[in-house]
Amino acid sequence: MSKIAVVYWSGTGNTEAMAAAVLEGAKERGADAEIFTPSEFDASMMEALDAIAFGCPAMGAEVLEESEFEPMFSACLSKLTGKKAALFGSYGWGDGEWMRSWEETCKEAGVELVCDSVICNEAPDHEAAAACKALGAALAE
Repeated sequence: MSKIAVVYWSGTGNTEAMAAAVLEGAKERGADAEIFTPSEFDASMMEALDAIAFGCPAMGAEVLEESEFEPMFSACLSKLTGKKAALFGSYGWGDGEWMRSWEETCKEAGVELVCDSVICNEAPDHEAAAACKALGAALAE
C-alpha cells in the first residue's frame, strides 16, 4: 500500500477542493493517503512517503504562495528524488505560467512528475475534479 501525502495551500477554497479530489482518487486506489497544509507538513516527513501531490494556486505575478507554501516546497524539493510526485492548482488570471515555471523547477531538480499537472480556472468544475482524482490514482499506482 502506497503512503501518499497531499499538501496544499488555498486562499479561496478552490485548491482545497482540488486537494480533496486528489485525496479521494488516491484512497479509491487503496493508498494510505493524508492531506496537509504547509504549516502541518515539513521536509522531515518526506522519508516516510512513497508519493506526494503538491497543490498551490497562482499568486501575484503567477508565482507560488510565498509566505507558507513556497518555503515548505523548497525545503522538500531535494527530497523528491525517487518519489512519485504530481502538481495541481487553480488560477484566476493568466494562462498557467506559474504551473509551467513550477514544473520546470521540478525538472531542473530531477523530480519526475508521474502525470500531467492539473490546473483549473477558479473553482474546479466536474472535468477538473475528475482530473484531480485521476492524479491521485496515478500516485497510488
